[in-house]
Amino acid sequence: MNCEVFNLNELGVEHFQIREVLRCILHTIAFHRALGLVRPKDVDSELFEITYVQCGDLELEKKIEEKIDQFVSWVEKHPNKKSQMCLSFYEVRNKPAAWFTTKVERFYWEQWYISINVISPKTSGSKSHHGKASIVDSGDTMMEERNPRHAALELALRDVLFQIIRLVNEKKDHIPPVSNPAVISFPYEITIPSTSDSSFGMDMFKRMLQTGHPGMLS
Repeated sequence: MNCEVFNLNELGVEHFQIREVLRCILHTIAFHRALGLVRPKDVDSELFEITYVQCGDLELEKKIEEKIDQFVSWVEKHPNKKSQMCLSFYEVRNKPAAWFTTKVERFYWEQWYISINVISPKTSGSKSHHGKASIVDSGDTMMEERNPRHAALELALRDVLFQIIRLVNEKKDHIPPVSNPAVISFPYEITIPSTSDSSFGMDMFKRMLQTGHPGMLS
């Protein structure tokens, strides 16, 4: 079974922006891959002049927040490293096994890779005549640097959201038939780097070569 893999444009973010960026992206993907029984909910971003849509499903919202928390924890333990999160959709199938038994397997049909580069803000301030950094000047400098970066990130995030919309409209042939219209979403999982993974992308690639599909963390 073919699996469509989408690599979204990399985003450079500061630590305090990670959560809101991931919320915008994950909920946008989930909404556009949701099934019929959803109650769309417009959400105004807390940090950006962006409105995105959630499915209105509490369980999905809880799962996304849990994975964002885990991702932020990983970033804090691995500073100055680029990171990826992967949202995968799959089918569950019963595959014949030995002696008239069956085993359940996941067949992945779509994966979204979200690449985040966490930027450390500059904290150096100007020196006063006493040789100490001026707190006021340092704060002003940080704000002057942050505003253009924030505007650039907002524009880049908008581009990623439009990239998602373009891809979901262009790529439809691989979507499996709906087997249970009563559920909100296709089966999915959100994967983050584990504490032992030195290279998340390479580890995922190796697993795909070995097993035909990635071994994901639910």
